[in-house]
Amino acid sequence: MIKIKDICFSYSPDDDNPLLALDHIKLTIREGEFVALMGHNSSGKTTLVRCLNGLLIPQHGEIFVDELTTKNPADLLPIRKKVGMVFQNPDNQIVSTSVEREVAFGLENLGVAPETIHRVVHAILQQFDLEKYRQHPPHLLSGGEKQRLALAAVLAMNPKYLVLDEPSSMLDLKGRRDLLDLLLEIKRDNAKKKTTDQTSIILITQYPEEALLADRLLIMEGGTIVYDDSPTVVFQNVDHLKQIGLEAPVEFEILPVLVEMGYGSEVLSG
Repeated sequence: MIKIKDICFSYSPDDDNPLLALDHIKLTIREGEFVALMGHNSSGKTTLVRCLNGLLIPQHGEIFVDELTTKNPADLLPIRKKVGMVFQNPDNQIVSTSVEREVAFGLENLGVAPETIHRVVHAILQQFDLEKYRQHPPHLLSGGEKQRLALAAVLAMNPKYLVLDEPSSMLDLKGRRDLLDLLLEIKRDNAKKKTTDQTSIILITQYPEEALLADRLLIMEGGTIVYDDSPTVVFQNVDHLKQIGLEAPVEFEILPVLVEMGYGSEVLSG
């Protein structure tokens, strides 16, 4: 479980007018939850997820990942083993000279046995349709292939919490569908596992259709969480979402008309 206890984060905190990115955030993310996070640029969402594994340390409050805290430097390495992050631009996290080496890199750092690394790399490359690029330098891949590689390398380490910062923004329609299929597969697998073995997903997205797949939707504005509920409940606030620069799925735009026609319950039930 991730517990976020009243955190504040400012960029340039020593300036006379620091930029407050997170303003007293309180939040709990449970094992196996699929949480979507939306907000316009500068709403604080990327800052928030970068605090989850200690890339940023709040100036106020505290974050606990299971029994560990990002305030303790000794906890940061085990926290980063638990919290895997996929960034918007895969070039920011791909470090190896071949696709195969990139998937193996994190496992080697974790001290995994070579025979296990070989087995995991083979399975992951097949799962992400990257087997044919096994020996390719990553910089020769397309943007979508690089994003698949970045996600494959993180999932190879079997993180307990998977954080994705707009991972589909550089993908074409097929790439987006493949990514969402994978997230739904993780969600289905969670239902078959004990709570302690489940993988939580925290997905930053600009696409409301992706957010609809989550169990829970958070909307951020001005460094605060203004909505925290199921997507079908949050997206009914169409007018307010527009005021803060967000769109609801089209079916929620026309929901009042459908309700008058007697079809509203079908929309809300999915």
